[in-house]
Amino acid sequence: MNALKGLLYVALGLVLVSAMFLFGMRLADGPAGIVAGGAFTSGERYLGPEPDWSFVRDRSEVEFQLLDPVRSRTTWIVEHEGRIYIPCGYMNTTWGRLWKQWPIEAEKDGRAVLRIDGVLYDRQLVRISHGDQLPFLLSELGRKYQQGGAPLSPEQQEQAIAAGLKRIVDESLWIFEMAPRT
Repeated sequence: MNALKGLLYVALGLVLVSAMFLFGMRLADGPAGIVAGGAFTSGERYLGPEPDWSFVRDRSEVEFQLLDPVRSRTTWIVEHEGRIYIPCGYMNTTWGRLWKQWPIEAEKDGRAVLRIDGVLYDRQLVRISHGDQLPFLLSELGRKYQQGGAPLSPEQQEQAIAAGLKRIVDESLWIFEMAPRT
């Protein structure tokens, strides 16, 4: 009986520590890996013309923050023809819908801040569910995140595009353009 009580205390302690950590992260300057963080409090605001985003082509992850609600997270990024996009998977699963609230929030108010190497870019998240850019984006997602950056063969490109289009149609994959905010 004492062992059961001890286990219960340990479990309650772990729950309490986890809750405190997650609450504390809401006050942090950005996310910590997969754990959402608070508003960006560091970084220099970019005020110039639209950047040449090719520098993110081989970058795995970036941070972004929604303005409403104010929360930040780490995400993948894809560049195509001078425009940048972020994907979000698992959106048609129970786990995905519980864990990933930001895509739903971004559809309501897409104002965001992107942080790369301490530079803050004001952006607007716009969901993309069709268009000529989708095959390239899906192929690039396959190259970058499934093949570890290695070029895809034509067959692998076709497979990545077909699988990605299926995931978009069944709502498991959402893609947002990080457009300039006007």
